[in-house]
This record gives sequence, C-alpha cells and structure tokens, in this order.
Amino acid sequence: MKTKSLFIFAMGAVILGLFSCAINTNATRSNSAINTQAEQEIKIAGSNSVYPALEVLASAYEVKNPTTKVSILTPSSSKAGIAGVKDELLDIGTLSRELQQEEKADKIEYYLLAKDGFLVATHPSVKNIINVTTEQLKGIYSGSIKNWQELGGPDAKIVVLDRPKEEFAEHLLRKYYLGQDLKISSEAVVLRRESELIAAIQNTPYSIGAFSLAYAIYHKLPVNHLSLNGVEPSLENIKNNKYPMIIPIGITIKKTPAKSVQEFVNYARSQSGKKELAKHNFVVFTQKK
Repeated sequence: MKTKSLFIFAMGAVILGLFSCAINTNATRSNSAINTQAEQEIKIAGSNSVYPALEVLASAYEVKNPTTKVSILTPSSSKAGIAGVKDELLDIGTLSRELQQEEKADKIEYYLLAKDGFLVATHPSVKNIINVTTEQLKGIYSGSIKNWQELGGPDAKIVVLDRPKEEFAEHLLRKYYLGQDLKISSEAVVLRRESELIAAIQNTPYSIGAFSLAYAIYHKLPVNHLSLNGVEPSLENIKNNKYPMIIPIGITIKKTPAKSVQEFVNYARSQSGKKELAKHNFVVFTQKK
C-alpha cells in the first residue's frame, strides 16, 4: 500500500513538472513575441534639411504604433542617405532633392512628401530691417557689410551663422543669392547641424542665419523673418513658387522594404501623414507617379 502511494505521488510530481514546463515554455514564447514586436526599429538618416519633417512624422507614427521605434540617426547628406539604403545600412534615406539620373536604380524608390521654405532670419535685436536685396545679402555673408547700421539697423557688428558648403542649405543660398564663387567671411560661425544654427540664432544678438521656415512658424521662434528682394517667406509664396528657396522633403527606400518600413512610408504618404505635416507648416501635395 505504501509502495502504491509513493508511485501515485511520483506520477503526480512528474505531471505537475511537465505542466509547469509547458506553462514556462508558452510564457517564454509569448514574451519572445512581445519583445520581437517591441524591438521593431526603422533606421532613418541622410539630409539634415529634411529632418524637421521626418521628426514630425516619426513622433506621430510612434504614438499610433508603440511597438515600432523610428530612429532618426546622425545626419549626413542626401547622397549618404541613398547609399545607406542601397547598402542596406538604412531603412529610409532622407533627401533634400530628387534622385539624380545616375542614382536611379531598380532596387530603390523615391517619394516626394512635401516642401519647406528656407528662411533667412535675424536675432530679434536686429531692429528696422525687414528686407534685404541680393547685393546686401552678398555683402553680409562676404563680410564687406560688417555693421547692421549700414543697412538702417542698430549700430552693432553682424554675426553670420553659416552651414558647411556641402549642405543643401548652403547650396540654396548660393544658387539664388550668393553665387557659387562668393567667399564667405572668415569670421562667419559655421555650424554643422541645422538644430545648432536654430539654437544659436535665438541666443546670439545681432546674428543672421538660414533654416527651416516650417520649424520657425510652428515653434513660434522669436526671430525676424527677412523678405528677400521684396518677396516674403510665406507659405502662400512657397505654394505659388514666388519664394525661390524651397527644400523638397524626399525619402528613398528599397523597392521591397520590410513590412514595418512600408507601413511607415504608407503613413507618411497618407492623408493622416499629410495632415500632420500641414499642421506643422510644411506644404503638402499629391504624390505624382
């Protein structure tokens, strides 16, 4: 009788152990699935000029899709963004221009999401100057005009905040106003990232610099918006192409991206994505095929 009782006890222990093991296995699988979902990451990098728009989209998307992390990495350039996607180092490359002919390949897609204006602005300490001409802007950036008083402003030295020559931002300034051969003043403060310039212009009296119009409007930055040759940097003038300095907000992906990447791009191009961009003062339009 004692042997029978021991046998029943032993069998019960085995069954309990197997049941416990099954529960642990299922729990492990469940936790693994949850962790896999939570670890979904979309890596984005490329042109710094496009980052304000992508940051808007990423923030809104993560709220609706908490299991996906949209990582906007250290900015580089449009060219590097394209190369990163082609080499499968990035999921999405950001471009402040369209693809050039030699960059087009069967394995990548390009989408133009919106437009942004490139604003020339001054610190609020620069009074009585609301418009500058091409020649005046050249004088400011070259250093031949050194004091705001020369343009009807305060008696104070001009502080030029600039970007590296290879940046698209600098390309726009040179294309429409400064010219390719203008030598920038050696006293100009060169800032690698747009975010650094935005911080500097708000904290540096008598400074001038150029950056995203959409960012300036949405965040109500306390800076003076300068008209150029009498043309105001407004959303309306960007829509009707009267204001020349326009930043294309473009992205590129593989033709067969991961599901999570395709879903983010679908959102960026959807009415919801466009509404979010428009709310932040980017000029949106229908993607042309």
